Amino acid sequence: MIFFLDENIPKIAEVVLRNQGHQTIDIRGTNKEGLDDHSLFELALENKAVFLTTDRDFFHTIPFSYLKHYGSIVINLSQPNRKNIIEKLTWFLENITSNNIENKIFLLRDNTISVIDSSKGKK
Repeated sequence: MIFFLDENIPKIAEVVLRNQGHQTIDIRGTNKEGLDDHSLFELALENKAVFLTTDRDFFHTIPFSYLKHYGSIVINLSQPNRKNIIEKLTWFLENITSNNIENKIFLLRDNTISVIDSSKGKK
């Protein structure tokens, strides 16, 4: 899979994802850095990438704005430090299969996971 990393995801996530055979797109340090949320998600769509962020707003906006996409993972933790974000990402990669991601938005919290299927508009 291809993962598009929002600017709030620790850079070490690239290593974690690549070690598991995935590709990554990170716009930090490019002229696209600092784009608004809509433009960032559009870039992920153009690249056929799963969008990875800690910005909870995406969990509430994507299902209403996009019926079809390549998936989105929102990691929203009470202590969102690098270690905890990477642990939650690793858990996700070990427990959710790639064929279950398309058109879905996953909200990963400390002890819960919520999923919205954009194509059906259901939680």
